[in-house]
Amino acid sequence: RRVHGGRGSRTFSVMVLPKGKPKSGRTWKAEVPRASLKTTLPTSWKKKQEIRLAQKLLKEHERELKGELEKEKKEEKRRIEQRRAQREENEKKTTVVQVIKNASKLKRLSKKQMKTIKKM
Repeated sequence: RRVHGGRGSRTFSVMVLPKGKPKSGRTWKAEVPRASLKTTLPTSWKKKQEIRLAQKLLKEHERELKGELEKEKKEEKRRIEQRRAQREENEKKTTVVQVIKNASKLKRLSKKQMKTIKKM
């Protein structure tokens, strides 16, 4: 540092040295700022309240969007379930049914044939 000025006035000027190649050789790495320089300036109470209100509104909007998305998903699931039930019902209607009245016939069937039989 150099001190400039005469009596009573003290001004500091910092000599900025050109940055060379880092010792590690990692030229693509950005220089990390010091923690002391990361501190923010104090904000007024009014400004803090405005920020909080904006965040609250944003969260509320986010919740609404999530709710809508969830509602849409539930509706889609319900429609898919309805279609599946309708398809099953239509399949039942179109099947050709042969009623077995003689129970002794069932005893003579093989396992493969028994698997195809459905009880109504």
